[in-house]
Formats: sequence, C-alpha cells, structure tokens
Amino acid sequence: MTRQRVLDLVGLAARLVLGAVLLVAGGAKVGNPLGSARAVQGYDVMPFEVARYVGYALPWVEIVIGLLLVLGLFTRISAVLGTLLMFAFVVGIAQAWARGLTIDCGCFGGGGQVAESETKYGREILRDVGFALCGVWLVVRESSTYSLDRTLFGDNKEHA
Repeated sequence: MTRQRVLDLVGLAARLVLGAVLLVAGGAKVGNPLGSARAVQGYDVMPFEVARYVGYALPWVEIVIGLLLVLGLFTRISAVLGTLLMFAFVVGIAQAWARGLTIDCGCFGGGGQVAESETKYGREILRDVGFALCGVWLVVRESSTYSLDRTLFGDNKEHA
C-alpha cells in the first residue's frame, strides 16, 4: 500500500468520524427544536432570543455539514465549518465548567441543568477536541478515498 493510499484512507476515516458524529448529533436534536433551544440557553452566553434561534438552527447545520462530510462533497469547506463547530462546543463547555454551571452539554439531545456529579465536562472537551482534529486533518489534506469531490472534480493538486 502506498503512502498516498494510506493518507487517503486516513482522510476517509476522518470524514466518516466527524460527519457521522455531526449527523447523529443533529439527528438527535432536530425532532425537538425547543429542547435544542433550551440546551443552548443553558450555556448562558448569549441573549435568550438569540440562543433560541441558534438552538433551532444548530441541528440543521450539523446535519448538512455531516452529510457533506460523509459524502465527501466540498470536503475542505465542510471540514472548516465542522472544526469551527467543534471548537465552539469546546469553548462553550469550558466556559460552563469555569463558571461552575452544572449543565448537560446537550450535544446529542438533552441539555439543561443536571446535578454537579452528573457533569462530564473534561470528557466532553477531550471528545470534541478529537473530533476537531479530524476536521483539521481534512482542512490540511482534504483528499480521501470514496469522495464525491474526487468523483466529480478529479484528483486535486495533492495527486499531481
């Protein structure tokens, strides 16, 4: 197996991991927009009405980006957006932890107040950093196996 092939398979894995996570996260919230809005409001970082609209839109944004990543279409821009989402989640969770809030992250549905013993901030931050690293890989090297980008647009400069 060539080095190029191995790097393309790593790209495929990064696409599928980040894309699937975003699809699952968005899918878990899209049927409960009010719950998603309340989860965003629980972070207490933006005005109530703004948080509500962010909560309503977030599941759809996650689904679209996740779908594009799984398909390998517009991979680099999708990876940039997915990575920015993950960093926003890390910052949101870290600020909640630093401020002593006791909330569920709402990452896969749910959200809102929980008992202090039920918070999982450290694990959630590490998890989201791992997902962000998948996105960073794809930003740096978007080429991957089984992508619509390759099918529709051919090999990119990395293969020249």
